[in-house]
Amino acid sequence: MSFTLAFFVFTFLFLTGCNKEVNNIDPVNPEVNTTVIRTIIPDMISSFPPLIYPYEISKYPLYGYGNWHYGAGLDYQKRLDLTESGYSGNSATKAATLLRFFTMSDIHLVDEETPVSAIEFAYHNGNGPSGYSATMLLTTQVLNAAVQTVNVLNKQKQFDFGISLGDDCDNTQYNELRWFIDVMDGKPINPDSGIKDDPIQGPGNDYQDSFQAEGLDKSIPWFQTLGNHDHFWKGSFPVTDDFRPKYIGIDIVNLDKTLSDLNGRGYYMGSIDGRTQYGEIIGAGATADFVTPPQILAADPDRRSLKREEWIGEFFNTTSTPDGHGFSQSNKTTGFACYSFVPNSDIPIKVIVLDDTQKDDDPNIGSYAHSSLDQERFTWLLGELRSGQDNDQLMIIAAHVPIGLGGGLWNADAEVTEETLIDSLHNYPNLMLWISGHRHVTAVTPLPSADPAHPENGFWQVETPSLKDFPQQFRTFDIVRNNDNTISIFATSVDPIVKKGSLPDLARTYAVATEQIFNVHDDVTPSGSYNAELIKQLTQDMQNKIQSYGTMSKN
Repeated sequence: MSFTLAFFVFTFLFLTGCNKEVNNIDPVNPEVNTTVIRTIIPDMISSFPPLIYPYEISKYPLYGYGNWHYGAGLDYQKRLDLTESGYSGNSATKAATLLRFFTMSDIHLVDEETPVSAIEFAYHNGNGPSGYSATMLLTTQVLNAAVQTVNVLNKQKQFDFGISLGDDCDNTQYNELRWFIDVMDGKPINPDSGIKDDPIQGPGNDYQDSFQAEGLDKSIPWFQTLGNHDHFWKGSFPVTDDFRPKYIGIDIVNLDKTLSDLNGRGYYMGSIDGRTQYGEIIGAGATADFVTPPQILAADPDRRSLKREEWIGEFFNTTSTPDGHGFSQSNKTTGFACYSFVPNSDIPIKVIVLDDTQKDDDPNIGSYAHSSLDQERFTWLLGELRSGQDNDQLMIIAAHVPIGLGGGLWNADAEVTEETLIDSLHNYPNLMLWISGHRHVTAVTPLPSADPAHPENGFWQVETPSLKDFPQQFRTFDIVRNNDNTISIFATSVDPIVKKGSLPDLARTYAVATEQIFNVHDDVTPSGSYNAELIKQLTQDMQNKIQSYGTMSKN
């Protein structure tokens, strides 16, 4: 067979196998309902279900784990937390839409066959799904379903842009990041690593099968934020030069079970046998339980850990827009992961993308999963805020980690304190919104002005949940100008549409089961959804500035 013919046959067979998975949404009758219309509700299970380990996936259906049903929709809850006393908004009418965008966060694309996982951390300990959950098998397919859903929503009402709020990668790996960018670009995706596996014979029917990603509609520019999992091992520790070679080897990493650092020993962290239908765990347990050190099936150089500069650089290897997805060549050279952009040159709204993850040399408390700012980033942020305020621009800050919530989220040893940051933000009345991910929950938090006489100095914080863990949602935002001195921010939770029996449908089952087994549900409703109309007061000058902007609102 000639090379040309062989290449043609290979391409035909590959794409034939790919196409079985791509049509998750009916192209003739694309039914995409946001959670305003209907929600996903996990079924009730027995009050005393048999105790099973999260890795016993085949037992999920036996005991009712993972079942769900559609529930009623959730209307927008009007929030007046930031308005002046006595304001009801009852007389306000929606005048025009200023901006429409979507956010996704914490997809945690997982190379489940990596030798440097943290499966043992959750395997027997019940330490939550960060170390292990069945959803780790199907993250690329879930991302593709989310992108397909965005595309249908875009046809209904066009988005100005989209943004990922970080943790595209689960473990800093090159192949994980390439899966993310390539799904967004609409390329063929091989979610397998090492040697090629096929747990269930045939194309498009198991987590290791290649598929053709649909790709984000080319009319939608998308931007990127840095998350802690994008540049720290499992989001928790800088990858040292001694540890880095372990990524591309075959020896399963041996660490302290408490994961207090990368120097401890005593437990093999485990990996997944990609040849098995349910992703059986191998090489997890106490060192004393193994006669010889456990190994994965095969090494893969594409598992290499990316440094900050390398991670940023990959966003220039793309076929979607913009080139670099917000990052500049300077960001690529320096590793400084902050930038700003104006989504629509006709609308005075500016987005400030802030890296609020810790630096590799930050002082830390236990791990590097906190938010933090050094003086360089803080100075840069204040400059961007001053510029936006002086130029009469409304502003949005996009960062991975939320603020003002307590619970140790902020690095107590950071150069800039959280109190200093929030006090400074309240000096800019044009700041509308802080959007973030990280906690894998749906939440809305008001950060009101410290001066009741100037409620316009307050701003909203809206968290986008994880696409990997329940509720596996992304968000849409519609910023609407009202006919008084306010704007409305409509924040909407969206469940990716999945076809019954598809791999993303299976991933939803796994996500529900994980939530039930670990009992880690932290969201405001059983569906994990929350839709809100967030009212933000403006200064009179800014209201006068924007009164002629926008398109007629349909909200």
